Amino acid sequence: MAILHFPLNAASKIHHNVLETALIEAAVRNGEGKLASTGAFVAETGQHTGRSPNDKFVVRDAETDGAIWWDNSKAMTAEQFDNLLADFVAYAKDKQLYVQDLFAGADGKHRLSTRVFTELAWHSLFIRHMLRRPNAAELASFAPEFTVVNFPSFKADAKRHGARTETMIACDFTRRIVLIAGSSYAGETKKSVFSFLNYMLPTKNVMPMHCSANVAKDLANSAVFFGLSGTGKTTLSADPNRILLGDDEHGWSEQGIFNFEGGCYAKTIRLSAEAEPEIWQASNRFGTVLENVILDEKTRKPDFDDGRLTENTRSCYPLDFISNASETGTAGHPKNIVMLTADAFGVMPPIAKLTPSQAMYHFLSGFTAKVAGTEKGMGNEPQPTFSTCFGAPFMPRHPSVYGNLLRKLIAEHKVDCWLVNTGWTGGKFGTGSRMPIKATRALLNAALSGELKNQPMRTDPVFGFQVPLALPGVDSKILNPRDTWADPKAYDAMAATLVDMFAKNFTKFEAHVDADVRAAGPGVQREAAE
Repeated sequence: MAILHFPLNAASKIHHNVLETALIEAAVRNGEGKLASTGAFVAETGQHTGRSPNDKFVVRDAETDGAIWWDNSKAMTAEQFDNLLADFVAYAKDKQLYVQDLFAGADGKHRLSTRVFTELAWHSLFIRHMLRRPNAAELASFAPEFTVVNFPSFKADAKRHGARTETMIACDFTRRIVLIAGSSYAGETKKSVFSFLNYMLPTKNVMPMHCSANVAKDLANSAVFFGLSGTGKTTLSADPNRILLGDDEHGWSEQGIFNFEGGCYAKTIRLSAEAEPEIWQASNRFGTVLENVILDEKTRKPDFDDGRLTENTRSCYPLDFISNASETGTAGHPKNIVMLTADAFGVMPPIAKLTPSQAMYHFLSGFTAKVAGTEKGMGNEPQPTFSTCFGAPFMPRHPSVYGNLLRKLIAEHKVDCWLVNTGWTGGKFGTGSRMPIKATRALLNAALSGELKNQPMRTDPVFGFQVPLALPGVDSKILNPRDTWADPKAYDAMAATLVDMFAKNFTKFEAHVDADVRAAGPGVQREAAE
């Protein structure tokens, strides 16, 4: 089926490929936000301060019917999408729209030419930061292969469009167009592009990854960091001694790894210059977009500690705002893959080496834990979160597609895989303490350099993975979680509880993986030892 384009002349006025300064002027003039004392543009997104996964729909047609993981995706008909598109075109007639022509992907062979229509000038600035900007020659011959249209003030209709609410993210992957209605949260636009890449790239044997990535300064040792929100994916990849490829979305092709994006979208709640100097500096300069960050009424100084609008405050800036960012966004095949988890149950060690089977098991599991008080209705106990492939909302195909592709690449390129716990030690949340960041960085640096895999290891009796016995400069006691608990039996009970959580979650994957992956889960080795 032919690509479906949103008409470039749909609106009464089109602002095409406007540059950053003019977009900021337009956003201020339109009353879309205000400037902070630092020069950053600050916008509030109203009721939507994060993504709306329950309002995301995919057109179910002959092409997508057998390709989409429908257990994880809501279906809509082509007729409903056509109604929404017709209403979008009619709605645009008396509007002024901002259009950006951009690339998704630093690898020239696999990049996606993307055209983005936005109702808001600051949304145009946002996506101009987040995707990769073509040069003048590339713009002259630009032909869009994918389109996103974002109208926050348009209200979707349940009967006519098949919407659940007035908010809707409608994806027609066959005709390569996404329509976003009723949400001002800018992250919806970038995640729509990511979702389509996740649909398209596996057919080309390219692995799309929700991860950050960096590379050694000699470009000989790249690393990939998988992790859900709050696990340290952005923080740990922003290492001043390594070159940053990107903080969120990458591909792994026959040439190596490449960033999908041209910018960063960092969480800023409790951001400090001491803990994250690069992100702090990038967030406090002209051109940066701050989302739902509170400003002091008199000084207009950003208060990154104030979460009254949301804990999901964000900073969006181009990669060149980071001093050690890669100019090309590409690197060779990774030597290390790091899977980050913030285990609020205090059971997992700070670092462990995984076999390929264990890596696939933990990749499909996508485990972390949320702590009490961070979300409404959570109660007093930590809550497990399993988001398969460390990004379930953006994975249109079945997780086994991504898991099998990752496993193939790990084996082909002999990649070392690590599980890093940035969560709690000495007890669960409320009893224990947060894993010391200095210990995490020391262990991670030793893993990336190749030093750690040559250290003496023990087999963890609960998870079966290899855990180092010691590393110079790191308290050896912290490497064995059971030894950090005041009551070892309480640790055993909590470990058994977590094992059961893993097992129950993994039942939905058992029919799709080999026996060695099923046997790689926690508890199997522990029971065998007993």
